Amino acid sequence: MVRFKNRYVLCEVLSEDPRCRQCIEDRAVGLAVRDAIARAHGDYGLGCCCVSFTVKYLNAYTGTVLLRCRKDFQSLLSSALPLVRHLEGRGQRFPCALRTLHVGGTIRTCQKFLIQHNRRQLQLLLRSCTSEEERRSVRQAVLSCSLEEEQPQSEEEEEEDDGAETD
Repeated sequence: MVRFKNRYVLCEVLSEDPRCRQCIEDRAVGLAVRDAIARAHGDYGLGCCCVSFTVKYLNAYTGTVLLRCRKDFQSLLSSALPLVRHLEGRGQRFPCALRTLHVGGTIRTCQKFLIQHNRRQLQLLLRSCTSEEERRSVRQAVLSCSLEEEQPQSEEEEEEDDGAETD
């Protein structure tokens, strides 16, 4: 069995229209990138890149996109990304651009980079605050962005779980 090495390209969707991030979908990003590759490199580039090209992760709230392609054709993908000028979603067309943040060999390295990138962005945001009230509101917003805790189980469900474990 032959294993092909992949590269993961971490990008950020830049748009002046705030509705853009709310309406983007992984399918729309994939189509826009394929279209840009076809315009930049023709059928040959499209055929090479689209063999294993896929959108692995999309966070519409932060505008973060993770793209996967084969290692051999990563340069074709990277050179076509600046040609993405708009995304279509829900019947509308939004002007935007894709900015490459990181290219990694694994999803894990891209995740590590994204954590460091977000920390740096948060530090820059806190430094740009002019008053203590702004700093407090930014900190509160960050602290409020946590996963929801699971609802506690009722006593009957806990007893059923304990009974199942002793069998």
